[in-house]
Amino acid sequence: MITTDGLTKRYGPVLAVDCIDLDVRAGDIYGFLGANGSGKTTTVRMLLGLVLPTSGTIRLLDEPMPRAAHSVLPQVGALIEGPAAYGHLSGRSNLALLDAAGPGGPRRTRRARVDAALEQVGLARVSSRQVRAYSLGMRQRLGLAAALLRTPRLLILDEPTNGLDPQGIREIRDLLVGLHAQGTTVFLSSHLLAEVEQLCTRVGVLDRGRLVLQDELTVLQQPTGRTVVRTPDAERAHGLLDGRVEHRDGDRIVVRRTDAAALNSLLVGQGVRVHELGPERRTLEQVVLAATTESPEVAP
Repeated sequence: MITTDGLTKRYGPVLAVDCIDLDVRAGDIYGFLGANGSGKTTTVRMLLGLVLPTSGTIRLLDEPMPRAAHSVLPQVGALIEGPAAYGHLSGRSNLALLDAAGPGGPRRTRRARVDAALEQVGLARVSSRQVRAYSLGMRQRLGLAAALLRTPRLLILDEPTNGLDPQGIREIRDLLVGLHAQGTTVFLSSHLLAEVEQLCTRVGVLDRGRLVLQDELTVLQQPTGRTVVRTPDAERAHGLLDGRVEHRDGDRIVVRRTDAAALNSLLVGQGVRVHELGPERRTLEQVVLAATTESPEVAP
């Protein structure tokens, strides 16, 4: 769905994107992460033909970009760097104008398309309100509705949950899961690691313009080979496991490679209360921080 080969962008002496090879496959929910200034937004803009690359190639839906933009972009929904809208018009009128401006479908079915998009993002009840009265979260929903007007094969989204409360974030996540189940591939740029961890199937990470990580999330979070034990008797458990404990933090003990069943039997047999015992898996935050050279925080 998205393939780049040596994609590079320079702004004078500044190397914003450094020879990256993206591989977003049909059926992916792809999480695109990176620190401030990593080149993430520049990459997204190049994918859509909004910025021309200095070198390298881009293919969207197996077609070269930007050469095939006329045929490709009608099949792509996008929300980049916040939604744009006419503040003096209603949400419904904004969507109708966007639909009329592109090959969204027959005019006679425009109202149905607009209604469906508004309903999907939870704006149906406020669709007649002027956009200038919308909150940031409502504007974000309107931008997502615009991306859904054409029933896209590919969604490219930049911070789609920006400005939403926890309930709104969950609703958008459920919407994306539903669209994915219907066959839509999703490319999601976000700084919300917990959301990406819950939602995405594949992850790519930029660090100062370079793609330093790209793989299936399940592969990145494979067991480390260590075992995590949670027990209120941590002091006693630590003594019993002396020599095998790699780390202890409160009631959580990380034990180097060992047989989990035998470990449990040993602890329980000695009267240690075991509340949790299982393989250690890295969080997405740990994966990202390990892959980047200077990442005190992950941001768009």
